[in-house]
Amino acid sequence: MRKIPRWRLWFTAAATLAASVAVSVTAGAPAAQAAPIPAADYQQVSLATGSAELGEPMSLAVLPNRSVIHTARDGTIRVTDVSGNTKQAAKLSVYTHDEEGLQGIAVDPNFATNRYIWVYYSPPLSTPGGDAPVTGTAADFAPWKGHLRLSRFTLNADDTVNVGSERITLQVDNDRGQCCHVGGDIDFDSAGNLYLTTGDDTNPFESAGYSPIDERTNRNPQFDAQRSSGNTNDLRGKLLRIKPQADGSYTIPSGNLFAPGTANTRPEIYAMGFRNPFRMSVDKATGVVYLGDYGPDAGTTDANRGPNGQVEFNRITSAGNYGWPYCTGTNTTSETYNEWNFSTNTTGAKYNCAGGPANNSFRNTGQATLPAARASWIRYGGDAGTPPEFGGGSESPMGGPVYRFNASSTSTVKFPQSMDGRYFAGEYGRRWIKAIAVNGDGTPGEISAFPWTGTQVMDMAFGPDGALYVLDYGTGSNNQGLFRVEYIGGGNRSPVAVASANKTSGPSPLTINFSSAGSSDPEGGALTYLWTFGDGTTSTAANPTKTYNTNGTYTPTLKVTDPGGLSGTASLVVTVGNAAPTINLTAPGNGQLFTFGDTVSFNVSVSDPEDGAINCARVTVTYSLGHDSHAHQITSKTGCTGTITIPVDGEHDAAANIFGVIDASYTDNGGLTSRSTRTLQPKKRQGEHYATTSGVQPADHAAAEGGRTAGYIENNDWIAYTPYIVGNATQISVRASSAGAGGTIEVRTGSATGTLLGTVTVPVTGSWETFTNVTANLTGAPSGSTTLYLVFKGGAGNLFDVDSFTFTTGSAPSNPVVAWRARANTRYVTAANATTALIANSATIGTTQLYDLVSLGGGNYALRSKANNMFVCAENGGANALLANRATAGSWETFTLVNNSDGSVSLRATVNGMYVVAENNGAEPLIANRTAIGPWEKFDLVTQ
Repeated sequence: MRKIPRWRLWFTAAATLAASVAVSVTAGAPAAQAAPIPAADYQQVSLATGSAELGEPMSLAVLPNRSVIHTARDGTIRVTDVSGNTKQAAKLSVYTHDEEGLQGIAVDPNFATNRYIWVYYSPPLSTPGGDAPVTGTAADFAPWKGHLRLSRFTLNADDTVNVGSERITLQVDNDRGQCCHVGGDIDFDSAGNLYLTTGDDTNPFESAGYSPIDERTNRNPQFDAQRSSGNTNDLRGKLLRIKPQADGSYTIPSGNLFAPGTANTRPEIYAMGFRNPFRMSVDKATGVVYLGDYGPDAGTTDANRGPNGQVEFNRITSAGNYGWPYCTGTNTTSETYNEWNFSTNTTGAKYNCAGGPANNSFRNTGQATLPAARASWIRYGGDAGTPPEFGGGSESPMGGPVYRFNASSTSTVKFPQSMDGRYFAGEYGRRWIKAIAVNGDGTPGEISAFPWTGTQVMDMAFGPDGALYVLDYGTGSNNQGLFRVEYIGGGNRSPVAVASANKTSGPSPLTINFSSAGSSDPEGGALTYLWTFGDGTTSTAANPTKTYNTNGTYTPTLKVTDPGGLSGTASLVVTVGNAAPTINLTAPGNGQLFTFGDTVSFNVSVSDPEDGAINCARVTVTYSLGHDSHAHQITSKTGCTGTITIPVDGEHDAAANIFGVIDASYTDNGGLTSRSTRTLQPKKRQGEHYATTSGVQPADHAAAEGGRTAGYIENNDWIAYTPYIVGNATQISVRASSAGAGGTIEVRTGSATGTLLGTVTVPVTGSWETFTNVTANLTGAPSGSTTLYLVFKGGAGNLFDVDSFTFTTGSAPSNPVVAWRARANTRYVTAANATTALIANSATIGTTQLYDLVSLGGGNYALRSKANNMFVCAENGGANALLANRATAGSWETFTLVNNSDGSVSLRATVNGMYVVAENNGAEPLIANRTAIGPWEKFDLVTQ
């Protein structure tokens, strides 16, 4: 029987009261029950999927012919036609440190006659690589001065961009080399005025999640948002409005915030005081702008600093100031920031939101007193409260479009008249789309859940057909997507096509096994299949095999048709004549424990059959700060080996769900990119941030860190976290409370019945609000990546709640589990048993191909076979073949790991100083008898 959380025992009786309380703390939140939008009335048509067709998707716009033009952050512009065929339209050169790159795209209102498109991007310039210094002088920061461009291009009739047609209309100066906030959305109103959002270009990670207003004179300017969002003479942190002219210049429309000629202002500013207004749209019928602005991440309100984290949807009807970095939400005292002295860590007075905040930063080049701050339309998160229809989760507002019903349109997929005037808001982290009614007085009305089955909403727009087009960022698993949501009024829904292949690149002739697995008809009808391979050949088999004999790039397309004649399509991109590179991030391990401020070593192995020797300068290793279901790129390095220092995170509350992400990428000479990613886990983790569970649910407690715990715990319940490497963890400390029976926590790996590392005893504390710290020593942990389980034992009823847990690590590094792939024959090295010499003979990885890479210190390692737990020995002082036959590691079992310039590694036996060779191109056993490194002495280290 399913357990009832403690709050559910009273919720039913108090439902009406709870709803009224939610309304009272949320500006404009409706009390009316939202009418459901029937899911059967809509269908979601997949137009493009995966990185080959979308890259890192950023923005979309719909052309008059229903094709979608969309951008990727690496500078790629693509066009996907109405049938789901995608082609590259252009590749712009861009600067991509942190969040910069190619951002928004828009279609000119007169596209039918001029074929103009507009983009916002960061040109490369001469900006140095890596991070800008955090402290220094103006001369130190000067090399990182840059800008973004709003440019107009012409789209040719064949849907390629005429790159030479660029007209740079507007330049937005910025600072580079530090994260974050670019903004970059573009739209037009019915009068042809262009709107552009810009971010505050400010690092949020060293202000404790409050306002980044650091006025220390030796600090990088990127820690002070007063120079940008709070500056009337700066274009950052703004909503800009201009009137483009035919020659690429622009004029200033009337009604902007500052009239042309006003001292210390920029006339392009329509609205100011934004942090990261990442998405907005203009309702053409009314001229009203709807804008989603991301907010900071403080976990609690501090009377000396300001409010806890909240975000905003804004409805902008005229020019104004929306407050950042001084005011937020409804601008009450509790939602206003304090002046803060970062040198002395002392507080000052609250800013004057109602009368106009004073910008006294020495970096301010604008007016000293700003316009009065305006309240948000809908704010949510933290103490501000959240409309109940929004649910819970991270706060990531994606401003969407307003739907306008066109009675004269003959489109069969246009949304119904009942949706006319609804604002379609997206939420990136919570993964929803809501249709929000707008009352006659402009306040938000009914909020209805809209049928949406994707992941992280990146951008949305209504097309000329009245359908909703959605760009889905995906979750990092090659599942990004472009969708068209159509209204069908409960009729027959189109089938869903899913296309996959066992390979998508390689030398000619290239034989590929295609699959339609996952394709389906919503009504359950039988499907027929048509594969079009892109070279003039076709197949009606569900899962055909195709051989490409000619080099080139092909777009094989699967079309599935249901009994009613409706069809769905899915495409792949196949490159013949060039194999994608193989890349493996061998260090750090996946799930390695870390503390912010640590320096983390990385090691990347790369091979590419066409490129040959790998230039490690083209390998990029990036660190991103993960938060809930998204990540902020923070810094990057180049090279196959090196270190990255993990910056201290000062933006998020200690109870936030944060983690590290290390990503390695390499693009070969043929333009194919491969990447390898590892997750770093903080040594301290909040209990409620589990990946999977049996029986456990989040519980709210005022005394808990972040106000929540993993609760409602009963005997044999468990929670799990993945990935984790705990081989170097020596102790765990758990913060827990119990007004129940108390009990124990078993720390296990692999499964709920897996290896037991230690047991924590949790006493009864007398109250669910009374927490204590309990510890246990840990032993016997596996060295590789695993899933961590906390298994709960005790008597009947609720046992205890888990607030957080913290690992203590020993000085010895963890020993990753690896496989060795010989470059000589691309086979994995096998240790069959203690008497059979190691040989590179396996096409796959099993237990006999796995080894613990045991650090012996001083750059020396031993290899311990997972098959028999024996160390690999350079037998007879290196004179005989390698065997996995020693219980301990001595000089014959010690090797040095050599990182080669092409991304491969070599092993040098300490006993004789010779390199290990996959003899006779891998056909003979491994032996340490070579004085130099050649192709047979190179291996790829594959971390498990």
